[in-house]
Amino acid sequence: MNPAAPHPEPAGGPVRVALVDDQPLVRAGLRMVIDSQPDLSVVLEAGDGLQALRLLADHPVDVVLMDVRMPHLDGLATTARLLGGPGAVPPDGAPRVVVLTTFDLDEYVLDAIRAGASGFLLKDAQPEELLAAIRTVHQGDAVIAPSSTRRLLEHLVTALPADDPARSDAEAALAGLTDREREVLVLMARGRSNTEIAADLYVAEATVKTHVGRILAKLGARDRVQAVVTAYETGLVRPGS
Repeated sequence: MNPAAPHPEPAGGPVRVALVDDQPLVRAGLRMVIDSQPDLSVVLEAGDGLQALRLLADHPVDVVLMDVRMPHLDGLATTARLLGGPGAVPPDGAPRVVVLTTFDLDEYVLDAIRAGASGFLLKDAQPEELLAAIRTVHQGDAVIAPSSTRRLLEHLVTALPADDPARSDAEAALAGLTDREREVLVLMARGRSNTEIAADLYVAEATVKTHVGRILAKLGARDRVQAVVTAYETGLVRPGS
């Protein structure tokens, strides 16, 4: 399938994309698709994680497409180093990461998100899915491959033990949410979009966006997917609920 119709170039210039993959042909294919769009531009390529970290230190980018399996340093470790590691607040100006893999394996999904990634897509995704993912994470939201979403939430993210310090910290953050914000977070965890949440709660979509922004700030989450993981880890939302 051909890439989606080009978006107009934004006033601030195209979104700067870095490609990190050890296969030159894969990078060439990704570059061809991305550079066909006036609002997106590949500005950097790296063949492994260590090279990516060196290049990204001197070349600011907005979104990184990160392969999982690479020599020297894999994509998950590279993502963690780039974004400060699990639980760390990414430095100002840090790019957003979309992890790409040929392996539809649950542990990669959760590990990628815990490493700080804002997205997870399979390499066999359609071009328009890839382009949409880049634009979505650049705008501050998050993307998970649809085939992985249900397993991620239902099977991988389980409530942490009551004596786990990470759970205590997360519960303290949850305590700062208003009743309405907790309600919105539960709906987010059920996979509802902002539009669907607005319809469920009979409020304007702009109001939902405001709630989501406050939830992310209070939880110290970079995007809604990480906020949903917190909801499951604290037991606010349970699998199958």
